[in-house]
Amino acid sequence: MSVVLDVVIREETGTGNAREARRNGMVPGVIYGGDKDAVSIGVKYNEVLKAINSGQFLSNMVELQYDGKPQKVITKDVQFHPVSDQPVHVDFFRVTDKTIIDVDVSAVFVGEDASPGMKAGGALNVVRYNIEVKCPAGSIPENIEVDISEMEIGDSIHLSEVKLPAGVKPGISDRDVTIATIIPSRSSKTAEEEEAEAAAEAEGVDVPATAQTAED
Repeated sequence: MSVVLDVVIREETGTGNAREARRNGMVPGVIYGGDKDAVSIGVKYNEVLKAINSGQFLSNMVELQYDGKPQKVITKDVQFHPVSDQPVHVDFFRVTDKTIIDVDVSAVFVGEDASPGMKAGGALNVVRYNIEVKCPAGSIPENIEVDISEMEIGDSIHLSEVKLPAGVKPGISDRDVTIATIIPSRSSKTAEEEEAEAAAEAEGVDVPATAQTAED
């Protein structure tokens, strides 16, 4: 856990109080969840911006320091100003290391050099750059490797075929979602296919797209 933020308690709530907090260089927010009541807080604007730019703010557990006590949380939502794109409000959800949460984790594709489909000139068509999973808040993986080393042109890889880290389970259980496919590229077409397309184009016949993919 790399993000630790000092927060102050806002005794008053409402739009006026939130605006005042922003004028004082704070980002208003709220902590909720667990067996405690929601608490209105303020976090220094520069600290929030630094946390966002670290890349660890939205996909990892964060520690808040307030009232002299640490509180582990997950950032549930950050609202940004529609014009300036500055953070204007943040919501935190209380957790422990063992709290099971839903989170999106980046997919990292490996095995492209060994993939028969890629060697044949196919193109990797990524359907999901992020994979929805359930895992303990204290064990959120940095990424999930998706091995495409055995995929041929026309193959698809689904979530059930991806090896998830220990303690991590699919976030979607009612269907087996497609993560990626390998589709034929122009360079992988046979001479016969290219000749047929050229003849069709010469005759003014529309040639269908090479491949279309759809999420399961």
